[in-house]
Amino acid sequence: MWYKITVLHHSLVSIIYLKARSNSMIVPNPVMKALVTLAIEATLLDVGKSVYDTVTTRLYKKYDCYTSDCFEKPEYLREVLKELYAKSYNEIVNSIQEELKEINNNKKIETFLQVLS
Repeated sequence: MWYKITVLHHSLVSIIYLKARSNSMIVPNPVMKALVTLAIEATLLDVGKSVYDTVTTRLYKKYDCYTSDCFEKPEYLREVLKELYAKSYNEIVNSIQEELKEINNNKKIETFLQVLS
């Protein structure tokens, strides 16, 4: 069975086909990292370019990392989002979860989302 995941990212459409066996998806780690990065960036850009800029700047200044590093270190993103956008934190996280809903049965994605929440 093949899954098609469409990620809209700042007017760029990336289509990635993932092969799945049974109910668990076999996805290489770099692909998962890329999908999480796109979900984070698409969500932040949907909220606003200034939000994207503020979050990415804070991630770099505070943790010396980029959005692509948040797959391995979701606690960095969690802390920055809570610090900057405490009132809308849950909405942002829900939007990231929505972006990843097609593949959230993957263990690494589940772990990422649990730490982020």
